[in-house]
Amino acid sequence: MQNIMVLGATGSIGLSTLDVIARHPGQYRAYALAANRSVESMVELCMEHKPVHAVMFDADAASELERRLAGNVDTTVHAGETPIIELAESKSVDTVMAAIVGFAGLSAALAAARAGKRLLLANKEALVSAGSIFMDAVREGGALLLPVDSEHNAMFQCLPADEQARPQMKRVEKILLTASGGPFRGKSRSELIGVTPDQACAHPNWSMGRKISVDSATLVNKGLELAEACWLFNRKPSEIEVVVHPQSIVHSLIRYVDGSVVAQLGQPDMRTPIAYSLSWPDRIEAGVDVLDLVTVGRLDFEAPNLSAFPCLKLAYEAIDLPGGMCAFSAANEVAVEAFLSERIRFTDIDRVIEHTLKTVHLAEPSNLVEVQDLDRSAREVAGVYVAELAC
Repeated sequence: MQNIMVLGATGSIGLSTLDVIARHPGQYRAYALAANRSVESMVELCMEHKPVHAVMFDADAASELERRLAGNVDTTVHAGETPIIELAESKSVDTVMAAIVGFAGLSAALAAARAGKRLLLANKEALVSAGSIFMDAVREGGALLLPVDSEHNAMFQCLPADEQARPQMKRVEKILLTASGGPFRGKSRSELIGVTPDQACAHPNWSMGRKISVDSATLVNKGLELAEACWLFNRKPSEIEVVVHPQSIVHSLIRYVDGSVVAQLGQPDMRTPIAYSLSWPDRIEAGVDVLDLVTVGRLDFEAPNLSAFPCLKLAYEAIDLPGGMCAFSAANEVAVEAFLSERIRFTDIDRVIEHTLKTVHLAEPSNLVEVQDLDRSAREVAGVYVAELAC
């Protein structure tokens, strides 16, 4: 029986993880759940899955959760980041699903890596903001690092791996990273100026949270995934090609030196990579519909339009700057929040990122404190520029 800790339990990845766990009650147990402040959702999850521990970042939310659960389920409720880190390191936890969105999930993911856990990584910032530090922690702690993003999980499935889940890159010529193109694929830059948050969050294939949906619409998400792939598979940006594939059936491909291209295909359902990561090197049933290629009918591919979606171009540039992707990610979080609250336009998001990269003092962080300092500085620069744009 594997004891699983789910960080970001009330988000889309967390809910999909709990769905897979519930399908295998004799094999996996939802031991600990963590969320920010979604009390109502956490009450339902605790009642259904009966975790030993539940943690809320927000202290008031933790108090309310404890009150709501009292006398109903034997779950110990905690508040704040410290108990999340302590549980991620605990010997009682075998596997950690790191699915807290944004920079807030970095410390817990690092703690799990250093403790040598099976770490299911869905939090992009762990690699985007602190790639070197994080990968050092994985190696030193002896963690089994399994990527959950559908694209990186697909790459992993197309590669041989050793007993420590380390992908073997011998004879790999190029990685092909697929992108759906988001809800605005085919639009020109001028057509994007007036789009609304609701339009940006209406992804054609995936059901996701609002922040990651906007990232998909701007192709920021593909820039973050590009940086992740560089760290996970020890590749340079030039060795990874982004290919738009609107059906989201081919999740990524590996091209070998002999001309072979190996692809992973499947329904656009996050339960597939989650189940594979939970069970690796085995496979388990995930509750996903069968992929019928006859029904799909066709698979299309095209190059991304970097003029309409300059965030991806900025990501390629930022990866080669010291601390560049940390600043890129921080600026994007500020910009997306401002867009979702309708303080700036959709097409201002890349402007905020570009301004931040040009303005903030960039340096490669050597420890978590320096990562946090750079993240904070980038957010401050981005915040000031957002205020200017909003005037």
